Amino acid sequence: MDRRPPSESYVLLGLASAGYFLFTFTWFSLAAFLPPVIEELGLTSTQAGIVSGAIQLSYIPLSLVSGLVIDRLGSRSALGAGLFVIGAAHVVRGLPTGFVTILLPTLLIGVGGMAVTFGLPKLVSELFPPERSGTMSSVYMIGATLGSATVFAVARPLIGPFVGGWRPFFWYTGAVVVGFAAVWTVASWYLWGRIDEFPAQADDQTFSLASMREDLVSVVTHYGLFLVVIVATLRLFITHGLSSWLPTILEARGVTPTLAGTLTSLFILVRVLGIVSVPVLSDRFSTRRLPIVACGLAGTLGLLGLVVAGGVWTLTLSLVLIGTFVIGGLSPLVRALPIEMAGIGPRLTAVATGLMFTFGEVGGFAGPFLIGALRDLTGAFAPSLVVLAVASLGTAVAGYFMDEPAEAEYAESAAEPTD
Repeated sequence: MDRRPPSESYVLLGLASAGYFLFTFTWFSLAAFLPPVIEELGLTSTQAGIVSGAIQLSYIPLSLVSGLVIDRLGSRSALGAGLFVIGAAHVVRGLPTGFVTILLPTLLIGVGGMAVTFGLPKLVSELFPPERSGTMSSVYMIGATLGSATVFAVARPLIGPFVGGWRPFFWYTGAVVVGFAAVWTVASWYLWGRIDEFPAQADDQTFSLASMREDLVSVVTHYGLFLVVIVATLRLFITHGLSSWLPTILEARGVTPTLAGTLTSLFILVRVLGIVSVPVLSDRFSTRRLPIVACGLAGTLGLLGLVVAGGVWTLTLSLVLIGTFVIGGLSPLVRALPIEMAGIGPRLTAVATGLMFTFGEVGGFAGPFLIGALRDLTGAFAPSLVVLAVASLGTAVAGYFMDEPAEAEYAESAAEPTD
């Protein structure tokens, strides 16, 4: 039976996607203003690197706990609280006098960001049927991608000079996020009462230690989710590693700084192609395994292309393959899969996503570090790109060994005793 969500579900998803836009816009505001921040606060390069990676690092110890809490609070409350924390912390991030006073609010942005990152898959599971989860997940991922791309385009060159520098920029944009949190709280409260959620809410999910331990065991011991965690970790390893070093890699290949910046922007924007097209095709043909395998293989080809590319067009094609498939295409799929998995489903979506990010952000931190370390050891970027290509191939291998969610659900149902 075709279950059509009401229009209110799409409005809520659109508002939540705007919240994801604001989160990534806030997240990368520091990166956009990093040179003047370093100069004014007197940060060393090491301190600047720690602050730049603080949000990713906050995910590693707190993701599982955040997922358990969000599964019990529900997406509506989690998103409102998370956006408020992000906005307030961003305002405080405009007041620092040194390393510690900018590090702490940045870590707090990561705490609020977890509510958004894990709350959005929960929202999709609460408002849409599982067979629509891939397409609906692509909607909020577009918001996230546009947020990170927009801040680099407008923050320092346009808005910063108009408002008087990075401090006022942080204050004003933080206030906007706090205001949006209030809008979300009111609008979601009004709209939520007018719709019927697709999955029944679990009445047995309490904040008791036994309940939380049971949920944690369910996700940690789930074989299908283990493979998704591998894909998510390798994807973030590639994403953060290449994104952090791409302009430097391109300039080392003889590309001018201006062209390197243009190609890096292209690399970010083409992710939208994969975010939009891959989940739609996956939903259309009712398969998750094949798109994951295809994305992993396309990413491998693109990364190897960066090693041997001899001209601008070859570099561009390689970046399009990587950005569209292994980064853009895989992103909504790994968020949609737990919703559809037997033994996980809507009830445990947030904690399953938390598990992915607990390990995934280890990969996100290791990627940039490994590229830098291998360059110091070898004097070149080619070995690092080969390692990233092997990681992309690993996503394809993990996808090959996955069961289709529908097949796993059928097997579980067939195994249940009948009267």
